[in-house]
Amino acid sequence: MAHALLLWRRFVWPVLDAALILAASALAWYLRYEVQLFRLVEPGFYNPLASYLGLFGLLVSMLLVVLALNGAYTPRRGSSLVSEMLRVLNATLTGIVAVMAITFGLRPLAYSRLLFLYDGVLIVALLGAARAIRRSTEAQLRQRGHGVQRVLIVGAGEVGRAVMRTMVARSDLGYQVVGFVDDDPVRGSTDVGRFRGLGSLDGIETLLAAEPVDEVIITLPWMYQRKIAGVVRVCERLGVRPRVVPDLFQPSLSRVDVDDLAGIPLIGIKDHTPPREGLIVKRIMDVAVSGLGLLLLWPLFLVVAALIKLDSPGPVFFRQTRVGQRGKLFEVIKFRSMLQGAEERQPALADLNQASGPLFKIKDDPRRTRVGRVIRRLSIDELPQLFNVLRGDMSIVGPRPGLPAEVEKYEPWQAQRLDVPQGITGLPQVSGRSDLTFDEICLLDVYYIENWSLALDLTIMLRTIPQVLFGSGAY
Repeated sequence: MAHALLLWRRFVWPVLDAALILAASALAWYLRYEVQLFRLVEPGFYNPLASYLGLFGLLVSMLLVVLALNGAYTPRRGSSLVSEMLRVLNATLTGIVAVMAITFGLRPLAYSRLLFLYDGVLIVALLGAARAIRRSTEAQLRQRGHGVQRVLIVGAGEVGRAVMRTMVARSDLGYQVVGFVDDDPVRGSTDVGRFRGLGSLDGIETLLAAEPVDEVIITLPWMYQRKIAGVVRVCERLGVRPRVVPDLFQPSLSRVDVDDLAGIPLIGIKDHTPPREGLIVKRIMDVAVSGLGLLLLWPLFLVVAALIKLDSPGPVFFRQTRVGQRGKLFEVIKFRSMLQGAEERQPALADLNQASGPLFKIKDDPRRTRVGRVIRRLSIDELPQLFNVLRGDMSIVGPRPGLPAEVEKYEPWQAQRLDVPQGITGLPQVSGRSDLTFDEICLLDVYYIENWSLALDLTIMLRTIPQVLFGSGAY
């Protein structure tokens, strides 16, 4: 399947691009001469479609060459839609300007410059839409296991976990992690979320011979050069592609900036500190969204409050101490979804716990009320946390705040979740919610922190809507 996708990108896609460019050009001619969009065609200046075919063919050739030179047909895992659109835009501008320059010398036949403006817009729109559809289709296929690269990770330290959390957060990249090994036998045998610990580094040759692996990603510390070289030799002997992640800047791996000096790689550190202006905008967005939400949802609040009071004795709201940014304690507010005294009954239900790590969750929790089952399924019980956001205790997007007893059990790398404001929704909530293990939740949260941007916040907010509507992973 991976080879089929590769052939599609390199050979079929240029043909499809050519067809779309011709379709855009024909539509541009129709809009200019038949619809006469924006400007009427003066008598005597009507040109039939056939008179443009030569120029359209030249335009197709020029655009395909520029796209190919810009790497549009070279598969790149992780490249964004924006980068693909920039390549399309650059090629389109180059081609259109060149063709318009050529038409200035073709007299007495007068070509419409406005037509080429239409053509440029339509080409960008059609090629961009085709790429968006292709990316969505490829992502869905990869999530179903088609066209994926089976990967073994060597090393379970900070760099190894950085690779793991990226692969959890970016399933669209098409990597399926077989598991990991480590030079420390104990760490190499301890699972990290969905990632299996497959033992010591010493057994890698036997492992590669037994498991179908396409790539080995080596994340060992740089001082272990002999071990790294040994792993590379084993991979080459068994026909497995080895790839090495540099750990020179281990604490700042997500900030590594790689440049090229005539073939010489230059590695530096990008400034990844969120700009003060960005944090101010995030806070403004939090206030605006929470304020608007409370304004629009107050009728729902009244209905839910009445149902809770009618369903079982006790208060409407449930208040609980949680740990916020940098360990600051605050009181989270939720609609009560359980019977009174539910927290006191938790020790007796310890054997039913279905969550991993320090978390406690039961899918069919006997402490839930009838109304509680519904509002938790639809995440309505979380809505009062908009008050927490408005007060500044939380953000709309961020890691979910933990209980003090849970936070005490965090490992050092898991405690990175507390480096930013805690949120109502986050990357784990749109990537599986309660179906994730605690390690996977932490991997996703740390990935969010390392890659934070306002665009990422907006994406998570939009992805939260269908998650809430369909109740995926909620209980």
